[in-house]
Parts: sequence; structure tokens; C-alpha cells
Amino acid sequence: MTEYFKIGKFVAAHGLNGELVLKHELGRKTSLKGLRTIFLEERDDSFLPWFIASTKTKNDKEVYLKLDGILTRESATKLIQKEVWLTESDLKNFAAKSSPINLLGYKIVGDGKELGEILEVIEQPHQTLCRIEINRKEVLIPLNDDTLQKVDHKKKEVIVNLPEGLLEIYL
Repeated sequence: MTEYFKIGKFVAAHGLNGELVLKHELGRKTSLKGLRTIFLEERDDSFLPWFIASTKTKNDKEVYLKLDGILTRESATKLIQKEVWLTESDLKNFAAKSSPINLLGYKIVGDGKELGEILEVIEQPHQTLCRIEINRKEVLIPLNDDTLQKVDHKKKEVIVNLPEGLLEIYL
């Protein structure tokens, strides 16, 4: 089964011919040149492919995308605020090596126990939050100077030292 990772969302329509502005969290300026397909989540865990006609860099965090079949501004506006997902191999090709988004799929380990897999990375000014699920409940794990101990890229693990009582808030 293919895994998909959220990289951002469409934030605006551009021009009259159906171009969209994708705001991404890839950690570097990119035009996404060579990327052929993005995925939009229609329902939970149901992803539909959209084929890319053209791309163009706007700035460090935004790219203009033209999708096949989206020919007017009106049809493009229907996709605004939709989250954009990539396959793992495409994510690895386009994300900066040091970007927090590369932690997607890693395991969070606290007190020597595996807590869960990182499902989403939320970047904030003073810290990064990693969304995991424990017992089918959403848990946000902060990564900052106080909590992050080590990132083991070989084992795909993020070792953390969590404040006492943090997990109990969610569970």
C-alpha cells in the first residue's frame, strides 16, 4: 500500500487559466520540476491523483501549479484550501534534507518506549509539533530544545524527553 504525506495546501487561484498557488513545507525553494502527480484527499485515507501540466516557482514556500483538467479560475477556486499530498519517494526527492517534513514516518520514542509514528509535522515559530496517534487519539509532541534529544536517521526514530504529564493530557 502506498503511503502519502501532506506537504501543504492550495491557498489561491492565480490568473484566469486555472493555475493554483501551492503553499508547501518542503524546506527549500523548488519548482517541483519533474513531479508528475500530486494527490488530494477526498475522504479519510482515500487519495485521488491529479496530474501536473506545469509548475513555476513563486517564492521559498510557494509554487504555481497548473493541473490537467483545471482550465478556468472558477474550477481552480474549488480546490483552494485542499491539502496536497505526495508519495514517500516524491517527498524524499523534493524536500530539503534538513526539513522537519522529512521526519514523516519516523517513530517517536520517549522513556525508551515507542509512542507512535509521525503522521504530520506542524511548524511553528518556536517549536515543531509532531502529530501521532496513541490508542486512536491524536497526540501532539513538541520538538524543541528542551524535548528533542536525538534524531536517529538510520533507525528512523526521534528520541524525546517529554514533560511529565504531557501524554496524560491526551489520553
